Parts: sequence; C-alpha cells; structure tokens
Amino acid sequence: MTVRRSAAALATTAVLLGAAAPAAVAAPSPSPSAELPAGLYGTTDPTYDGVWRQSLAFLAQKIEYVTPSTQAVEWLAGQQCDSGAFTSYRADTSKPCDASTVMDTNATAVAVQALVEINQRRDDANNGADWLKSVQNEDGGWGYNPGSPSDANSTSIVIGALARTGVPVNELTTADGSTPYTALQSLAIPCGDQDGGAFAYQPGKKGELTANLDATAASVLGLMGKGIASGTSNAVKDPVCTKGDDLAAEQSAQNGAFFLAETLKKKPYLEQPPMPGAEETAPQPDYGNTADAVVALAASGHKDKAEASVAWLEKNATGWSKAGGPAATAQLILAAHATGADARRFGGVDLVKQLNGMGPSPAATALPSPTPTGPQPSSGTGSDDSGLSLGWLIGIGLLAGTGIGFLLSMRRKKQQP
Repeated sequence: MTVRRSAAALATTAVLLGAAAPAAVAAPSPSPSAELPAGLYGTTDPTYDGVWRQSLAFLAQKIEYVTPSTQAVEWLAGQQCDSGAFTSYRADTSKPCDASTVMDTNATAVAVQALVEINQRRDDANNGADWLKSVQNEDGGWGYNPGSPSDANSTSIVIGALARTGVPVNELTTADGSTPYTALQSLAIPCGDQDGGAFAYQPGKKGELTANLDATAASVLGLMGKGIASGTSNAVKDPVCTKGDDLAAEQSAQNGAFFLAETLKKKPYLEQPPMPGAEETAPQPDYGNTADAVVALAASGHKDKAEASVAWLEKNATGWSKAGGPAATAQLILAAHATGADARRFGGVDLVKQLNGMGPSPAATALPSPTPTGPQPSSGTGSDDSGLSLGWLIGIGLLAGTGIGFLLSMRRKKQQP
C-alpha cells in the first residue's frame, strides 16, 4: 500500500518494454546474465522492488494460511542493514550498508509488516521499526527516503508498520506537537471543496492540494492505524464526508473512504491518467490502485461499496496479476480476502497457487481459504527463534513513452483528477 506498487510496476514495465532503469537512484541493476537470488519471489529484475514484492507476497500468503519457506524468509531478513533499515534491493549483502546506501522507508515499513505478520524474525522487525522512528520528519510524517519531504503514501505505510510492532503512533510527537496522523491530515482536502475527502500525495509548489487516488487509499489505512493486510471492519457504515478543522484521525479516514466510494460509483475501477511526457491516450484501468481502494473501503467499514469493484477485478485483472508477478498477485489476494471473495477461485484462477509458484515452495499451506471475518492467523510477538507458524500493470501503452528513470523519480507523485 503500498508506494507501494510503483516499484513492482516499474520492474514489470522494464521487462515488458525493454526499458533500461537508471543506476543513480538505487543499487546497480543485475546484469542480464546474473542469476536471481535463491529465495526471492518473482523473475524480473529486483533492483527497484525486491524487498517490496517479497514482503507483499508474505502478507498475502499469511492471510491465506500459507507459511513461506525458511529460504524466502532468510532472503528478506538478509536484505536488512545493521541500522534496521532496508533498501529496495541489495545485490551483495556481504557488503555492509554505508553512507552511499539508499535507505528506503517504504521497503523498510513493508518488510517490518511482513515479518510481524508471519511471526518470524521479530527482533529484525523491531529493529526496522526503531529505524523508522529515528527518521521521522519534523512535520510528523515520512518521505520515501530519510530527509525527503513527507508524503501520504510513505507516512501511511510507516504508520502501519509501527502499529503492527506495538508502537503507540499517536505518541510519536515532534517538537511542535505534530504526529504521524496530523501529517496525514494536513494533506486532506476539506469536505465541501472540490474532491472533498480525498488526500494529496504532497502539497504543490504553492501549497495547493490535488486529489490523488492512491494517496487517498493509503491514507485511509494509515489514519486508522492499520497495515496492508488489514482485512475487513465488522462495523458496516454509510460513508460520509464530515466538515471541520479539528477532526479525529478516524473521521479523516472516513472522509477518504467517502471520496473513494463516490469515485467508484461512477465506474467500478479507477483509472491511470496519462503520465507527463507520454502520448495522449484515453485513461486506462489502474488494476493495482483499484485493489488498494477495495482494501481501504473494506477496512473502513464499507465492504459493500467495494463489491462491484471486486467483481470487476475478478473479471478483468487476473491476466494483469500473472504478468505483474508477486506484488500484483498479492494485491488481488488482499482485495479478495478483504471482501470475502475466494482468492483460490478468483475469476477462474487460484491466486494463492499462482503466488506460491512465484517463489520457493511454501513450508506449509492450509485449506480451505479463510474468510475475512473468520479466525485469523496470529501475528504473535515471537523472536527470531519462534519458528515457522501456520498462521501494476499500469497501462503499458501509457508507459511506453515514459522512461523508467522518470517514473522512479515521480514514484507516488502522479496527480490524479
């Protein structure tokens, strides 16, 4: 939620379009002849999304009672720096992280969530949470990299990680009294204004806020203190947009859910508008963002408002998930689970089997598929020796004219109407 899926979309697009990714913003890309690391999910270049896709795979497997292999877990834990931080991908983990290592709050946060949910390497998860706390911005939020301006997506996924490790997020107060929640609320468009209830990714150059659908879905989860694998809220309610300057975090989350529900009333899927510099074409469906919106609506008590979108995903998105690899498949599993759909028979596809086949054979798999309101695997608070517990493609035509380097630099900055 993830930044979430941009990295996965970048990696998949690079393979499908033959685009070259720049080496200036991350670790050097593996050579075409280099073998992928043992334990890693997916077959595409992991430079920009290795930790992301591995962690998302674990989160989706956890809610379907699949225990990842020891080899897969060890690969993820081995990506962590001594400081507790993760990068998008470390090709050579024998070399310690240093000042030139590009630390990644999103990769760290999603890895922390994954390790907590599968109830393994808890000390590593706590170490990651401590690092995240240490790089909090003065406005209470987080940027994609330490010291970069706060954005809605990074702040939201970090909140989810801290909450899952037991950190009282509302107590992470900066010198001026800002918290992670107030950082997110500062990006909310007031109800009554155009696009009221939505969230911006970041303020514009003049402080203006432009609605961003992905940032809105992320902020709904963040303001509720929930992680990516949040499941469904049992409290079904009608979405409303409440005006006011001093709203509780939960109400701001509900305002975001209201905006998502209203948007999905028009059509059951969200769209990816043309990227700057791309050829003018009609907006294409954004499968990943639609799945994220489904999870956000279900988590905030509006599962009924997401049912049409899940039905649309079931009919249209299974091909996308297979081509998109572990992260895309995991997103569909999370959306299916949150709304009570069967991820093992989703549009005629067994998404769980598909995901399991994209990495090392799982240590254990349980059947049948659990329901979102039924018993859930325990996250637990075990330490490193706790053992195994049972516990996008963004429209290719739109990306064809846009280089991977530009997309990476824009990573969550797309402005959506």
